[in-house]
Amino acid sequence: MTAELVRGQNHTLPQTRLEIRVSAGTPVVAGATLGDERGTVRGVEWIAHPGSPQLPGLEVSQQAAADHRLAVDLEALPAGAHRVTVLLALPVGAGGPVRFGAVPAPFVAVTGLDGTEIATFTLTDLDAESAVSALELYRRQDAWKVRAVGQGYAGGLAEMLADQGVTDPAALAGSIQEAVTRGLARSVAPPPPRTPEADRVRHATGSADHRPTAPPSAPEPPEPLADPATTTQPHTTQPHTAPGPAAAGASAAGPSTGGPINYAHPRRQHAAPPSPPPAAPPAQPGQPAQPVAGDATGWSMDERLYNQIWGMFEDLARAVAAYRSAVDFAESRMDQELDRALSDPRNRIGGAGDRSREAARAKRDELASRAREALDRDLAQLAAEAAVVEPALPAAYAGWGNPVWHAHRIPMEIPMALRIGDLHLPERTDLRIPLLVRLPLERGMWVDSGRTASEAAALMDTDRLRRLAMETAVAHAARLLAVYPPGEFAVHVIDPAGSAAGPLAPLVEAGVLAGPPAAGPGGVASVLAHLTRRVDLVQMAVRARAADSLPPDLDTGEQLLVVNDFPHGFDDRAVTQLRYLADEGAAVGVHLLMVADREEASAYGPVLDPLWRSLLRITPVADSHLADPWVGHAWTYEPLTIPPGSRVLEQVLAAVAAARRAAGR
Repeated sequence: MTAELVRGQNHTLPQTRLEIRVSAGTPVVAGATLGDERGTVRGVEWIAHPGSPQLPGLEVSQQAAADHRLAVDLEALPAGAHRVTVLLALPVGAGGPVRFGAVPAPFVAVTGLDGTEIATFTLTDLDAESAVSALELYRRQDAWKVRAVGQGYAGGLAEMLADQGVTDPAALAGSIQEAVTRGLARSVAPPPPRTPEADRVRHATGSADHRPTAPPSAPEPPEPLADPATTTQPHTTQPHTAPGPAAAGASAAGPSTGGPINYAHPRRQHAAPPSPPPAAPPAQPGQPAQPVAGDATGWSMDERLYNQIWGMFEDLARAVAAYRSAVDFAESRMDQELDRALSDPRNRIGGAGDRSREAARAKRDELASRAREALDRDLAQLAAEAAVVEPALPAAYAGWGNPVWHAHRIPMEIPMALRIGDLHLPERTDLRIPLLVRLPLERGMWVDSGRTASEAAALMDTDRLRRLAMETAVAHAARLLAVYPPGEFAVHVIDPAGSAAGPLAPLVEAGVLAGPPAAGPGGVASVLAHLTRRVDLVQMAVRARAADSLPPDLDTGEQLLVVNDFPHGFDDRAVTQLRYLADEGAAVGVHLLMVADREEASAYGPVLDPLWRSLLRITPVADSHLADPWVGHAWTYEPLTIPPGSRVLEQVLAAVAAARRAAGR
């Protein structure tokens, strides 16, 4: 039976190989320290954190995430370690919450390697604290126990480390946050935040179907809604829900116990609730329900599809995490059985040892086979859902090969999101999940034209890779132009050496650029001065609440700056202006799309670190560099490609130009 702990309560641990699972509802940093008999940390070599994630008997995540799995082997800890303290902290400078009182109460569970819960603890009553000692595993009279701690620190990670006797805690805290910030550049942005009331993962309550199955019997008072609790059991994909309540405008279903479902939209408080999502066809006895496109909560079909895609992304991440955990458990169990069998001298004579090995391997294979069967069922269900969802996607969510682009009309309102690629995991490479980014863009992009670690990039000629990177940027710019109303999105290009004339030809020939591509130091300075002036003026107008005072020649629409071959042609002033646009531009509608080799750009040193950390790194070829916000899998990113021989890009840009002419822009 699971022990639900409160502050100060302890519980005996029945085994020494454990997982500590953290669910926080928002990205947090997870780490752990080792302490001696007095609880003192002897040095940095006894601290596991994202910059140094592995110690003997201890492994933590390498990035900030909403969910974490920490692996602990108490018997493998260094000699003299009598205590393991699990630490949680909010990332600094990531634009997220700065105190635990503003986020859902973190939930921590100590489990066996098979996922069976031993003890759980919900960290309530936190307020101004930005770091917290969640729980500790400690040795008492040759037995290990877990204690719920929940000690918060308003001074953050440095204060918490100082409390454990760490020398120079401020420097160590800074290096930890630095490692976390580096990880943000490879992290897919999580879906919009959930509200505290419902964002709780309670593993012990069992599975529940969170999808709405019936319209509400009566509308509820409008209020921001949140995702229901989800259950993550080993080897099982849970039914997913809409991951974006307040910011995404998604409504969520209520508990699965049959109460009415509230479809009220928090930003449309005076409108009638929308119709419920389409009902799935009745399933045959013993068969799973047939998937339906738009089977998620939301105000419109676009919103439902957006939420459904995020749910599929999360389902796949958790299903694979459960499978990998089960396989690891099977391997560790086999190792333990072999150690026990071979430690007996009698088994070293004759065939007893061989029989023990065969039996241990057979058990390992059986457990792994069962886990694979469960994963295959989950993957088949997700693949069936993807096959239904993909043809139903609107143009903004669809790939270039989708016929919807051939009938696309420039819209009068921007969509919720834009597809910039696909993601997949090695367990099933043909199951692709669309990678959607919210609109207006909250984060710019960096198309890395360098020789990355991927096999595709390593085998490609450097010049071809750079051209492909610029073609990728042009395709993204075209998609953005195509999904914005006429005249509400402008694209500027900086091409200092004029080396991207070929890839830029579709944009130039269609006449959809705000001006000719800027070349040379003078062109670079002119475009940057124009955009920094726009950022300054709009910021002042927003702060003064004087939008009417903006100059009549100022374009207040969204602006995209495409920069090729950075940092060629950029002096120190231009680099400073570019950093300013990266830091301040997105909030007032100025966005960056950089195309460059990040290794070459690193020659500028740490002055550019904040620039590329603020941008989402994508690649012109397949590359396993992005991480999900739940369990931190390394996902393979596949860029969107235009089918060979297709004229879809030219057709889309011609439609943009025609819509502008019709609107008099």
